Amino acid sequence: MDLVIEPDMYEPSIDEQGNYVDKMPSFHIIKKGISCPCGSRKGKLYETVANFSSHIKTKHHEKWLTSLNLNKTNYYIENIRLKETIENQKLIIAKMEKEIINRNQTIYCLMQEKTAPIVDDLLLFD
Repeated sequence: MDLVIEPDMYEPSIDEQGNYVDKMPSFHIIKKGISCPCGSRKGKLYETVANFSSHIKTKHHEKWLTSLNLNKTNYYIENIRLKETIENQKLIIAKMEKEIINRNQTIYCLMQEKTAPIVDDLLLFD
């Protein structure tokens, strides 16, 4: 069985003012190429510095980066909401795990009762 290695996802850097900016990733570290979440070419894989460098200069990619900078506050709020959702889901999962454990114990007890010998005549029972 071969190890499956997925391409890295490009993430823009943040400058001193807190704005998203393009920074060329090191392709020496990236073994299987890089994909960009800007959506200009769904599933497109960039395997060389030249290909990715030309991609980040496209209008679509630049528009995506501008959109990220305009919606920074929204992403911050969305991040907070997603963290709350994760915490709530952890609580729900813990509660359901406890219910499963209780039900498994009930099933075990009922199975033990079912397999216990049945006494037909209580007068013969010592």
